Amino acid sequence: MRRCILPIFLLIVGTLADHGHRKFPDDFVFGVGTSAYQIEGAWNEDGKGESIWDRLVHEHPEKIKDRTNGDVACDSYHQWRRDVEMVKELGVDVYRFSISWSRIMPNGMRNQINQKGIDYYNNLINGLLENGITPLVVLYHWDLPQRLQELGGWTNREIIGHFREYARVVFQAYGDRVKWWTTFNEPIQTCRLSYEYDAMAPGYDYPGIGSYLCTHNVLLSHSEAVELYRNHFQPLQQGKIGITLDTSWAEPASDSPEDQEASDRNLRFLLGWYANPIFSKTGNYPQVMIDRIGQFSEQQGFSKSRLPAFTQDEIEKLKGSADFFGFNTYTSNVVYQMDKNEAATFRQPSHDHDKAIGEYQLEEWPATGSDWFRVYPRGAYKILKWISKEYDNPPVYITENGYSDCGGTRDEGRVQFYKDYLSAVLDAVEEGCNVKGYIAWSLMDNFEWRAGLSERFGLYYVNYTDPARTRIAKSSARFFADVARTHTINMDLMPDPEYDVDD
Repeated sequence: MRRCILPIFLLIVGTLADHGHRKFPDDFVFGVGTSAYQIEGAWNEDGKGESIWDRLVHEHPEKIKDRTNGDVACDSYHQWRRDVEMVKELGVDVYRFSISWSRIMPNGMRNQINQKGIDYYNNLINGLLENGITPLVVLYHWDLPQRLQELGGWTNREIIGHFREYARVVFQAYGDRVKWWTTFNEPIQTCRLSYEYDAMAPGYDYPGIGSYLCTHNVLLSHSEAVELYRNHFQPLQQGKIGITLDTSWAEPASDSPEDQEASDRNLRFLLGWYANPIFSKTGNYPQVMIDRIGQFSEQQGFSKSRLPAFTQDEIEKLKGSADFFGFNTYTSNVVYQMDKNEAATFRQPSHDHDKAIGEYQLEEWPATGSDWFRVYPRGAYKILKWISKEYDNPPVYITENGYSDCGGTRDEGRVQFYKDYLSAVLDAVEEGCNVKGYIAWSLMDNFEWRAGLSERFGLYYVNYTDPARTRIAKSSARFFADVARTHTINMDLMPDPEYDVDD
């Protein structure tokens, strides 16, 4: 395991003034989250099928920073009881986790159901409920069955029906106990990073086309699953269903009208791409995307826009297809309006060229263990305000927010991060933003996608060299447990870890 040294900071640039002990509303929800591929392991046990992540890490280990994989990960398939115990130790209300589609349906299709996969999640859900913990279940967190990928994955419209049937199986199996669902986690990463940049599985580099096809089919899959749930399951099961989107705040580089417009366009090309069809009154993509991509497509010699068009029936089905707005956020970027010469350096066609916005991060924003991630708490406040204004103040649950490092259990940087980001969220709440809950990422260190095991986001330290994958509470676990118990941010608290492990 590599060792990195990060700045331990007590005052973060851009954070709001220290307000002392700050209290959340009594009904505010706290939780922690994980995802299936990142923690479960048991990649080929008990009838589980191969996923796109299984295929990527085995055929292209060089694409993973430390050449590790999720074959064992945190071994949660065998150690789910310890996971439940840790959630209970934290005293949070909610545990957010995802279901592995290929563990339930090995080839992604309804003709083959794996009962042992069904049983695994039954045991986990029952264990949570027995301990007073609410399960929040994510249907899809990036691990598509490989057999469906071989049919074109999310670029093939046939996947919409397969996702609907997968959702049906899951609602039937667990909906009597699960009352809180999200269809997709961060679909922009499913599409943009996976098809545009070769930064996620399945690892395609096909800019300007694949990500738009993927997004279109993901959104239609979402609306089909929601329609199915609302018409056939929600009346009896009485649950809620939504989607989790993500973005970074776009801080304008200056007060100029051009940079202010660049900030707004950046948010519409990233967050609005997915949020507009669901949460706006139009039920369609942002008009700026429709206009720009259509114009560039014509100039580039395409017979029609590279951005697919919804039918009127699809628009009506998408509008309002979420009971809540799940939202993940980590960092921010400074953005500016590119001139034509600079924009022309992007590949054409590409999402970047269609957007034509420059971005960077400020050196004074403290670094983390991830090269894409610098700390700017004020950005969380600003993006929550933007969502509130743009989408008529929907109920928002922050379903991921957390801090990466490469260290052990004494994680003062992560404790300070939570103090400052929670304070920024509370500022938004106090100014009328309808933010109803906060779920920390992550319950424990896990396989961090293309970064492998080289970055740690967990409240609990995982010893990857121990076959038992021992978990140990960090300082941040003790801090976050105090927040969940008291609904208060204690700005003076910097607890010691359970054991001092220096990785």
